[in-house]
Amino acid sequence: MGDVAWKQRLDDLRLGSLAQMFGVAKPVIGMVHLWPLPGSPGYTGYGMGTILDHALRDAEALLAGGVDGLVVENMWDLPYYVAGDVQLEAVTAQAVAARKVKERAGRPVGVNVIHNGWRAELSIAIAAGLDFMRVCILTGARLWDTGDLDRGCAADLLRKRKELGAEGVRLFADVDKKHSLPFPGLDLATHIEWTEFYGADALIVSGRMTGDAPPVDKVRRASEAATRPILMGSGTTAENVAEFLRYADGAIVGSSLKVDGVMENPVDVARVRRYVDAVRVVRSGLPPA
Repeated sequence: MGDVAWKQRLDDLRLGSLAQMFGVAKPVIGMVHLWPLPGSPGYTGYGMGTILDHALRDAEALLAGGVDGLVVENMWDLPYYVAGDVQLEAVTAQAVAARKVKERAGRPVGVNVIHNGWRAELSIAIAAGLDFMRVCILTGARLWDTGDLDRGCAADLLRKRKELGAEGVRLFADVDKKHSLPFPGLDLATHIEWTEFYGADALIVSGRMTGDAPPVDKVRRASEAATRPILMGSGTTAENVAEFLRYADGAIVGSSLKVDGVMENPVDVARVRRYVDAVRVVRSGLPPA
């Protein structure tokens, strides 16, 4: 046993299941889409007070509707920077917002910095006391919608996470990430195999763009190829989530929970409740844990 203690330590870092973090099977993780942050074209000088007011209002609506966790994301920092080009003024603002949401949530909270801002995410997670980060490209290589060719960050991220004493920050990693195209030859099953091999706690499957649902068959194939939990990363609604949860182990959801289902609108607590109710029906049919 002593000869493989190092491997056991790495295995022990990983979540045993999503229920271990969220307390339920098939968790619903709601998106807090931050208003444009300082430095982005959409920011008009309204200040952190306005950013925090809208973030907390959306977070509270999501929590009141019954979600099991939250992700704080720089959704409106359009057009996006990639990886290490993410700007410090935006990262600082996102860290402040994430901490305020975490203080209010009482449930697991994660962070996403688009596109693939892994170092910013890790920094925010540590500063704000967050539980997980959504990693856009842990392995492989992809072409972003911005025209940037980007690569996996696993080697740098896992070393930096260890160096900073932050191995409790879990990694929820996208496979076949939305807003991007894969490097030629990288199929879904291979990307899943690589991403699991390099330490992901859970895998995220999405459609082509934010708000787009992937084909159900893609989720089925991902579930069959994976040994780690699968999360839906886009496109679920109260009407279709049960179909996707036949194969997925939970869902990250944003657009369909907004007023009129419009992404830039505030969260509609009634829509959240309808969505969560649909997931609870699915949970009620699961065998006892």
